Amino acid sequence: MNCRAVIFRLWNANKITSFRSLKICGLYNSKFSTHDCVGQWPVAVKIVEVGPRDGLQNEPGVIPTATKIELINRLSDAGLQSIEATAFVSKKWVPQMGDSDEVAKGIKRKEGVNYSALTPNMKGLEGALAADIKEVAVFGAASEAFSKKNINCSIAESMQRFSQVTERAIRAGVRVRGYVSCALGCPYQGQVEPGAVAEVTESLLDLGCYEVSIADTTGVGTPGSTLRLLRHLKERKWRGAPFLEEGRLAVHFHDTYGQALPNILVALQEGINVVDSSVAGLGGCPYAKGASGNVATEDVLYMLHGMGIATGVDIDAVISAGHYISQKLGKMPNSRLGVVHPPSNLH
Repeated sequence: MNCRAVIFRLWNANKITSFRSLKICGLYNSKFSTHDCVGQWPVAVKIVEVGPRDGLQNEPGVIPTATKIELINRLSDAGLQSIEATAFVSKKWVPQMGDSDEVAKGIKRKEGVNYSALTPNMKGLEGALAADIKEVAVFGAASEAFSKKNINCSIAESMQRFSQVTERAIRAGVRVRGYVSCALGCPYQGQVEPGAVAEVTESLLDLGCYEVSIADTTGVGTPGSTLRLLRHLKERKWRGAPFLEEGRLAVHFHDTYGQALPNILVALQEGINVVDSSVAGLGGCPYAKGASGNVATEDVLYMLHGMGIATGVDIDAVISAGHYISQKLGKMPNSRLGVVHPPSNLH
């Protein structure tokens, strides 16, 4: 078994939680650059699949609960180790997530797979705990305008709300993941300063989030703006250590202008080793006019595997899952691989 395979197996078994841990395990040597990368990028990348939640939440019409459960089961069978399965939110405002309890209780829980849920308030958290969800997510915005439009409060007020959620979750033994929306631009405010992103990131870490995903919510980011942001974040410290040192950051790109994959490449070169993506490129943002779906998991996998980066994911199985949900939604996959490889050509 080669070094990359050993590293990936240890990572999935939670024996390695960051590239710093490689030193402790005796797997870190001079082949790794100062960015903890091999050949300018990580040896392994964790994919966080957000399609079942972020991808489906804005779809019109009603998606049967059984369809959602089948999609999640297919994704876990494909080897995805982290799946954002649902959201415990108001049925009035997000009707597609109205069956969150049924979905969470109906999926085939696979050993080693982390099934998470978005829980923006205490009511949502209690629902997630009752459904035996072991990881929850909260989200803050780097833009005051977006925060007020989206959740009707200031950034500071949102952090106060989330503090109750994170405290209760952590007491219950549930991990908390954070999101920073509009990290590279806001549909209402326009440009967002890297310092604002850093402040929200730090606040989420202070609340107890083990990882914070930096999100280009409207897909306006470019490799240049992504690089500037990540370089700024690398210079910031949290509790005396750089943000990136312990692998605390992930990236989450939308593909509105076709920049998601180039942006991910930049992130990899800057030491990021966790990438959010959505099967079949599902998703969007109801508060961001013109925003397309999340970057497609299939396309991210194609790029990573072509770079020799380990993911532990079966790309053909993900393509198949993308066709499954696209057919159920009555549309073509919003992924390049989904178009190039129609269902009849899959083996």
